Amino acid sequence: MNRLFRLLLLAVLCWPATVCSAWADNVPEFSTAGFYALPETGREVYSMNPGWRFLKGAADGAERPDFDDRAWTTVSLPDGLELLPTEASGCVNYQGEAWYRKRFTPDAAWQGRQLFLHFEGIMGHSRVWLNGQLVKEHFGGFLPVIADVTPWLKWGEENVIAVWADNSDNPAYPPGKPQADLDFTYCGGIYRDCWLVVHDRVFITDPNYEDEAAGGGLFVSFGEVSEASAQVRVDVHVRNLSDRSFSGRVVCELYDREGRAVTSLERRLSVGRDKARQVSGTVTVEQPHLWSPDSPYLYNLHVYVKDKNGRTVDGYRRRVGIRSIEFRGQDGFWLNGKPYPEPLIGANRHQDFAVIGNALSNSLHWRDAKKLRDAGLRVIRNAHYPQDPAFMDACDELGLFVIVNTPGWQFWNDEPQFAQRVYSDIRNMVRRDRNHPSVWLWEPILNEMWYPADFAGRVAEIIREEYPYPYCYAGCDATARGHEYFPVHFTHPLNGGGGAYSTRKLSPDITYFTREWGDNVDDWFSHNSPSRASRAWGEVPMLVQAQGYACFDYPGFTSYDVLYRTSRQHVGGCLWHSFDHQRGYHPDPFYGGIMDAFRQPKLSYYMFTSQRPARVNPDLKADSGPMVYIAHSMTPFSPKDVTVYSNCDEVRLTFCKDGKTQVYHKPKAAEGMPSPVITFKDVFDVMQDKALARAGRHKESYLLAEGLIDGKVVATHQVFPARRPTRLLLWADDEGVPLQADGSDMVVVVAAIADDQGNIKRLNNYEVRFEVEGPATLVANEETFTNPSPVRWGTAPVLVRSTLTPGDIKVRASVVWQGKHTPLPAELVIRSVEPVQRCR
Repeated sequence: MNRLFRLLLLAVLCWPATVCSAWADNVPEFSTAGFYALPETGREVYSMNPGWRFLKGAADGAERPDFDDRAWTTVSLPDGLELLPTEASGCVNYQGEAWYRKRFTPDAAWQGRQLFLHFEGIMGHSRVWLNGQLVKEHFGGFLPVIADVTPWLKWGEENVIAVWADNSDNPAYPPGKPQADLDFTYCGGIYRDCWLVVHDRVFITDPNYEDEAAGGGLFVSFGEVSEASAQVRVDVHVRNLSDRSFSGRVVCELYDREGRAVTSLERRLSVGRDKARQVSGTVTVEQPHLWSPDSPYLYNLHVYVKDKNGRTVDGYRRRVGIRSIEFRGQDGFWLNGKPYPEPLIGANRHQDFAVIGNALSNSLHWRDAKKLRDAGLRVIRNAHYPQDPAFMDACDELGLFVIVNTPGWQFWNDEPQFAQRVYSDIRNMVRRDRNHPSVWLWEPILNEMWYPADFAGRVAEIIREEYPYPYCYAGCDATARGHEYFPVHFTHPLNGGGGAYSTRKLSPDITYFTREWGDNVDDWFSHNSPSRASRAWGEVPMLVQAQGYACFDYPGFTSYDVLYRTSRQHVGGCLWHSFDHQRGYHPDPFYGGIMDAFRQPKLSYYMFTSQRPARVNPDLKADSGPMVYIAHSMTPFSPKDVTVYSNCDEVRLTFCKDGKTQVYHKPKAAEGMPSPVITFKDVFDVMQDKALARAGRHKESYLLAEGLIDGKVVATHQVFPARRPTRLLLWADDEGVPLQADGSDMVVVVAAIADDQGNIKRLNNYEVRFEVEGPATLVANEETFTNPSPVRWGTAPVLVRSTLTPGDIKVRASVVWQGKHTPLPAELVIRSVEPVQRCR
């Protein structure tokens, strides 16, 4: 095991040098039903994720408490109905009815209190019963499903929750389009967290439950914002369901990141029986820490409801980022009262993950955001629906702006009910996400749809109704009907192209942004494209993809370089797409991601990373600082030219010990992308490598890249050719986030075929079998070709899921059909930790 550890360490050290944040060991925080619990407020929240009985299919009478579900499968949420192969496009996923049932006994101490079930997302049309009583019916799969279950609880005995979910095609609610015609997949199930919220009968409401324009719950907005001071407005909505009138106070206390009190606000509160009231107030924060992508500073706002005797009856905490955003037409995007100095470059994101579909654990969402921010991205478009609250929390924390989309994709239904449900979705996505500093734009229009002009006007109006304060903006396509209602238009830049709905005429009052760029298909039936390169196809296709995303060899197509050659009026763009994912309307997955469906990086990922600033940023939890990466694997089929990605001013490349060194100097004051792709011509010679190998001088054959700033080496990356495969390597792709023993959390574990020196053997066709011992399960099976798993480009990943017991988890990886000379197995120990949230 000691030697295996040394080999794994060697493999890690061979990755490109980067400088990591000092906050890297911080455990991320995830909100629960829209808030963070505060002790001694009386408000409690429990994870209801573990221990559901599940059936994929119809079941008459399954809502009844006495229904016999003993033959059903047991699952924990999030659950996506099924495990899928990594190649699962073309509607191979299940569509239809499914059932979930859970038993729990409420604590006696909860009597006289109010209890809500809060589902973050149930795909499709759903119904929720408690003890046989229908408590909620919901249409749509991307926003909360909330039920007040207080009247139907049975005290001192077991209660039964039953959920029916149907992800069948249904044109009556958005998105509405049949999955067979859809560029993503619906997947299904209770695929996000479920919470049980317990609090006093005088309480701060939930904005998604109350259904009040710009109301319900907590609303934090801002007036004048500068480095000198910021006006912070707080609206708090309180409901009284007790049997008497309530008199007391709402107290708001703002704390900085270190826990120091900054300012406070107090308002009197009087609420009659069965009534609700909103109280509001504004405070000034002197010399605020302003939120930005490069300094995502978060305050903590504590909100309390106190009775006339000063006793706290309810309360919770929200994280607050103070910032102002403005879109100023020809003058571009302004952040915190200053013009933003460069284009905002980002990517689109579907929730889709390998094997589990949309049913990601919170830590997987956080790791997605972390990986994208590590790559230097600063904006994410939530294509094409509001995404998991955990992802929004991560964007707040890591410094990613977000374009929040309403559910919709190339579909319209003339039935009035459809538009009404779109309007409801827009209202609820604003209510859910309005307190996130990461929200950059609302996108309330239906993606790529020729909707009626009055619809566009109405949704723009709804955004203003739901967010009637400064720094709220919405965008739509530049040539869509009703575009005149929006201050931000989506289009390719005048010097670029590659998509529909673009304009060649700019209005001085409008700010422009490219919502999707980079995809380059031959036609929309075949979908052949130099931008769609599976990681399994190796380095040459991945090099072609990365070069196209950086700077196409032919003019008139939007790329990273083109977006840096626009006027200030065009403020950036989002790549299509961040990750490979499944689709309904095509047999092939989308292979255009900069990472695959398991979030293993392609070469284009490092090209993006090389565009981030070279300075170390201590304000980021994400990686920052200088980097250099050799996009070359030294295989017998590797190109003679060597491609290097780096954000350094100078790069030295050496081939072989005592070999010739070539030097690249970044052009000074050049237009275009910050760090052009570096190509060292005619460097790699496979015959020279062969000669050194035959002479037993393996250590002398390598590529060494050194990144220099101000004449000093600040980053290095070295690549050796992989020799005879002798063993496996095994590591957890956890981004420093521990696995929680909550029955829901997951982590990707990666096995690699390697030689004696830890160099990954990219060219091999092994299959790897995974085994696990201890408190965890493998989210994989033979049916989905995930265990055993084929090795692709040297690696085979698998998902590991925790149980409810913390402890040491041993993962073992071995090649199928072992023999005298096959690679040796590897073992990895992961320790799961006590969960942050209590479970029921």
